[in-house]
Amino acid sequence: MKPYIFPPHDIAGLPVAGTDALFPVRRVYCVGRNYAGHAREMGSDPTREPPFFFCKPGDSGAVVPVPAQGVTELPYPPQTSNYHYECELVVAIGKGGSDIAVEDALAHVFGYAVGLDMTRRDLQGQMKDAGRPWEIGKAFDYSAPVGVIRRADEADAIERAAITLEVDGAVRQSSHITHLIWSISETIANLSTLFTLQPGDLIFSGTPEGVGAVTRGQTMVASIEGLSPITVKVV
Repeated sequence: MKPYIFPPHDIAGLPVAGTDALFPVRRVYCVGRNYAGHAREMGSDPTREPPFFFCKPGDSGAVVPVPAQGVTELPYPPQTSNYHYECELVVAIGKGGSDIAVEDALAHVFGYAVGLDMTRRDLQGQMKDAGRPWEIGKAFDYSAPVGVIRRADEADAIERAAITLEVDGAVRQSSHITHLIWSISETIANLSTLFTLQPGDLIFSGTPEGVGAVTRGQTMVASIEGLSPITVKVV
């Protein structure tokens, strides 16, 4: 193997429940407007506009591993005054494939975790208005905190789980995974027609209604029933 001109960048590794081994992140895919309530609060009609996909960086600069215990600090990003949380179920892919059938999709899942799709909402809005890509609103440093991954065979009730986000003890988001417009299986199948999925890919499956801004000093607790919650403080 030829040497690199400088050391390769670190791979983001996420903790996995029950083992010291880490889940190596490859790519991060996100589903837009996959809960009807959130689609409406963002000014869209979920009965007319299906969810769509965008990406975040999969490197260690964007993906923030959050342990099961303690508080993880999350730097407030530059160039924004409207920094939003979006609590999401994260699907960790363990078996690759393309054009995956809906009925086979769950066989490609390694496990699940709680994640936050942090968003510079003002910058995202500016890009929307200009008809430009969303990267500066979605794909910045520390934009993807993710908790401990629980293996799929230990999370068999995940598609019925409650999903909640609190800010300084006040509930801001509260829903159930059953309210996804596209189920986990349908999302994987659809995404696999656009990209060849590989082990290490993460899919942020969408957020329910109740998204909002956080400021320095505030603490978020994101929870999904059956998974390790994540606690993040904005600094």
